Amino acid sequence: MTQKGSAKRLIILALALLGLVIYTGFYAYMWYHYFYHQIAWKTQNPFYRNGHLLVIGIYFVLLFFFSNTYGALKIGYLKPFDVFLSQIFSLICVNVISYAQLSLMYGWLILGGEKMIPMTIWQIAAAGAWSWLCNLIYKKAFPPRELLLVHGERTIDDILAKFASRPDKYHVRNCMNIEAGYEAIEKELANGYDAIVLWDVHTEARNKLLKYCYSRSIRVYMMPKIPDVIVKGSEQLHLFDTPILLTREYALSIDQRIAKRIIDVICSLILLVIASPIMLITAIVIRLYDGGPVLYKQIRCTRDAKEFEILKFRSMRVDAEKDGVARLASKNDSRITPIGKFIRAVRIDELPQLINILKGEMSFIGPRPERPQIIAQYMEEMPEFAFRMKVKAGLAGYAQVYGKYNTTPYDKLKLDLFYIKNYSVWLDIKLMLLTLKILFTPDATEGVDAKQVTALKQQVEEKEK
Repeated sequence: MTQKGSAKRLIILALALLGLVIYTGFYAYMWYHYFYHQIAWKTQNPFYRNGHLLVIGIYFVLLFFFSNTYGALKIGYLKPFDVFLSQIFSLICVNVISYAQLSLMYGWLILGGEKMIPMTIWQIAAAGAWSWLCNLIYKKAFPPRELLLVHGERTIDDILAKFASRPDKYHVRNCMNIEAGYEAIEKELANGYDAIVLWDVHTEARNKLLKYCYSRSIRVYMMPKIPDVIVKGSEQLHLFDTPILLTREYALSIDQRIAKRIIDVICSLILLVIASPIMLITAIVIRLYDGGPVLYKQIRCTRDAKEFEILKFRSMRVDAEKDGVARLASKNDSRITPIGKFIRAVRIDELPQLINILKGEMSFIGPRPERPQIIAQYMEEMPEFAFRMKVKAGLAGYAQVYGKYNTTPYDKLKLDLFYIKNYSVWLDIKLMLLTLKILFTPDATEGVDAKQVTALKQQVEEKEK
């Protein structure tokens, strides 16, 4: 198993690096045949071998950085389309930065800069072909893992559906209730499984199975409970001759909050200037459609449950909640206007929240703010929901990047707690970059299914142990 895993990682790494070399090769060709000649002619300073290598090397490093950030190197781990989409974003980001770099070297907007566009198109075409080829190689070399799902009392339909969405990576061959006993589970594991999935298993039984699998090098996929998430973000101390894990009583330190606020102010001002034409056009179109108000104002909660009025472009009918009942948007929601469907799909409806950020009511990154009524519903079954209000609410967050609109509240809570307990300025920057990607991911805006409850009243979670 270990040798197979090592070989797998080496193949994926080789494929990923070869792809980066190919995309860098396009840039190297354009540099030697177009950009270099323009710069050398303008500056009268010829480049020698090391200079050429430095320019091309910088491009490769930038491409590696953005590819790693967006997940373009995760061949086989992400879906093929997600890998391709990540490569597109990486190439566009690097080419924009490289054009700025070339212009600085030239002293003004570099002549022949239009060559960047066809080069990018060719790179994207190569990325599409390369993603398809890598996926084909991965599927041939690494068949889906055979999994044994061990579960407790909670229904397994949801987790089975999640694994079924990735038939290229996983195949759940059998399911067993923990009540079947350890001996039966251990006997079943001997039938050639690649891994075990632990789903809603109480702590005592889970720990015993974890030790058993660890001692025999059996891979374990475990869905964490909230205490697991809190412990994962703890600090390791070495005060005595025994390991100590420290979980702090506060969320962000004062220096982190200052850095976060500086980033919020600078970015919100820049984006308000850039997005102002789009915001003006959107406001006019909404007004002309039905004559109703352009902005939708609603009471939401931020840090320490403090209430504020969130601003959004109105995407629903004026009488969408005339009964006064707060509810989330559902699939094919009839309350959403045609214009609303578009601005929600591309997140234009969220742009007025830049004003909320500038005022200090929200941050760019943080748990999405909820209405007091929805919070009250959640906390009836999930008192831990209050934990996510340890930090300021955000325009986008960990749960939006790694989840979807219709991800269950319990899973969203765990994702938000992952962010709070593992906070860093770099994590904020990374999530900002990844937020651009989810704008083009259709299922990220998918509404709540009619069968899905919003406050888990039908899925009471077992007490955390």
